[in-house]
Amino acid sequence: MANLRGRKRRWRTAASAGAVAAVLVAGTVPAVAAGPGHGVARGDQGPDKSGRGLDKEALRAALAGLPDENVTGGLIRMSGTDGRWTGAAGPSVPTADAHFRIGSVTKIFTSTVLLQLAAEGRLALDDTVQELMPGLLPAGYFPVTVGQLLSHTSGLQIMTCATEDMSPREAVDASLACGEPTEPGKATQYNGINYFIAGLIIEQVTGRTYGSEVRTRILTPLRLRDTYVPALDDWSIPAPYTRGLVAVPGGSGELTDVSVQNPYGWAEGGMISNAPDLARFFTALYRGRLLPPAQQRDLFRMPAAASGDTQFSYGGLQRTEFPDGTVVWGKSGHVPGYTSGAFATRDLRRLLVYALNPTDRSPELPYVLRIAGAAFDVPVPATAG
Repeated sequence: MANLRGRKRRWRTAASAGAVAAVLVAGTVPAVAAGPGHGVARGDQGPDKSGRGLDKEALRAALAGLPDENVTGGLIRMSGTDGRWTGAAGPSVPTADAHFRIGSVTKIFTSTVLLQLAAEGRLALDDTVQELMPGLLPAGYFPVTVGQLLSHTSGLQIMTCATEDMSPREAVDASLACGEPTEPGKATQYNGINYFIAGLIIEQVTGRTYGSEVRTRILTPLRLRDTYVPALDDWSIPAPYTRGLVAVPGGSGELTDVSVQNPYGWAEGGMISNAPDLARFFTALYRGRLLPPAQQRDLFRMPAAASGDTQFSYGGLQRTEFPDGTVVWGKSGHVPGYTSGAFATRDLRRLLVYALNPTDRSPELPYVLRIAGAAFDVPVPATAG
């Protein structure tokens, strides 16, 4: 197993993270014109697919052929009123309920905690970073609100100058020292710095660690026993786990095991979970078990004026509309050796959790689109193969 501890890798920037954030998109919904208030509620009326049930043969086919040179294994978990199905394939996946690194799916745990704090009156989505954490942003920066952090409309710099050996605060400081910000609220730019700052705000407001707040507010009440925020010096992953195997650039082409790796992503991408726990979390979240009505509306409320093909709600959710009009909400994530996601129709007719172990030899987009097509009974582009 490769030892990555001695490496000072540059932070993965939005170029890669954004690609994975959009990996489920078969057709994106355009920005809407600015209107009154701070956001808009998008309709989810799609084609009537009631009574169809899951296409289990299509789901099996979505995993057929694994492993191959690009993906060593994968798993799918479907739940919802249309039915249930679980499957796994490939030697890197020992069982369908194995642990895996969830990458940026972590962001939805972070946004949920912040929305809970808003419900408690301890902050508001219109509060600025400058108000909540004086001195974090350099003097002269535009005011950046909590809502802009969560919806990736902050305009802050991409994290190109941070390295993985930095603490969350050091990573933010290093990123803010590179380049210039743009005016917030004008465009969507997927950016990990937003959720590092969100994690720092959680600690500032509560006086407790980010991990303890996630555990107390979400994991314990929902009995998510296979989900946790690793300590920043804990590179381990509990068994059973899916193995992250990647082809190291410039090497012999052989696969290197990167399952043990730095959880530097913290509040933006550091958590470990499994498919049953993620399904339980998203089900509870969409049913309103974790948020009161006002914050539940914020969870799905979209920025009103921001441009960009891929956009995120004030709860950090990506809204994806497929060519046939089917709409799903959720989040994807990626770290070396691991790609995963959780997406569902808002009425929880169907909820998909998937996890793949890509080798990074070739983009895993065709595999994810194939899974999405089978899961939601939607057409996918020809690239799905």
